[in-house]
Amino acid sequence: MDILGKLFLIIGQKGVILLIGVMFFIFAYKNSIRFFGWVEDQTYGTKDYVMKKLEFLHITIKDEYVTYTLLVLSFGIPVLVFGVFSLFAQFIAGAVIALILCIVGWKLPRPLMDYLAAKRVAQYQSQMVDALNLLSNGIRAGLSLPQGIGMVVAEMPAPISQEFNMILQQNKIGSSLDECFEELVKRIPTEDNEMFVTSIIILRETGGNLAETFDTIIFVIRERIRLKQKIETYVAQGMMQGGVIFCMPFAMGLMYTISDPKSMEPLFTTPLGIIALVIALTLNLTGGYIILKIVRIKV
Repeated sequence: MDILGKLFLIIGQKGVILLIGVMFFIFAYKNSIRFFGWVEDQTYGTKDYVMKKLEFLHITIKDEYVTYTLLVLSFGIPVLVFGVFSLFAQFIAGAVIALILCIVGWKLPRPLMDYLAAKRVAQYQSQMVDALNLLSNGIRAGLSLPQGIGMVVAEMPAPISQEFNMILQQNKIGSSLDECFEELVKRIPTEDNEMFVTSIIILRETGGNLAETFDTIIFVIRERIRLKQKIETYVAQGMMQGGVIFCMPFAMGLMYTISDPKSMEPLFTTPLGIIALVIALTLNLTGGYIILKIVRIKV
């Protein structure tokens, strides 16, 4: 009887394992297209995304170099760190750190490229006033619009000189000037840039004074920058006040811990103290998040 019981127990365990395996296989089979699509997006998709951003940044790098860099970030560095920690008998710590580095290396390229692209757009935005002023003076001096753009390319630094130079290059290979400006808006989709391109396209079709229009755009951009800087000043003040309020409970707790450690022990050793500590931390984090949302103003 004991042998039959053990046999049924073994069969039951094997059956549970087999059932779990079958369920996992069915789940994987039904979601295989989605899974492989996600894997492709995280591998080849990341590489294509990085290449597009590098093209936008006017940085020329071979495809294989980008591939090698992504492999080193995602697998090379984590494996190296895991090997070093394993040599010093820190297997678990090495595995955890390697896993963290693998996730960071896997997820880092896209946010990094987005940051660099946003920085380039911000630099372009800051150069628009000087570029439009130069373009307006050139048109008043009798230059045509392409000649004025060429003067901006020659006198202004990157990135605005690179973007305007791309307009001239596209125009030379057969694209109309309107199409070149529309491509500029697609590359740098800011409100000021869209206003600038739209005014050029409309005035080229209907006729009008481009120099005066550029002066108006310059005034609007300057007022927007002034308002944005004013708002950023108030936001910085609110962030500072919110940071002080957020850090005040931690500072007070540190002061009490240094001056009278025994009075703080129940907070970490008793169930009621731990519950109170968790509630306080939750409320503090919630308050900090709300303050952060309140002081941030989008222009």
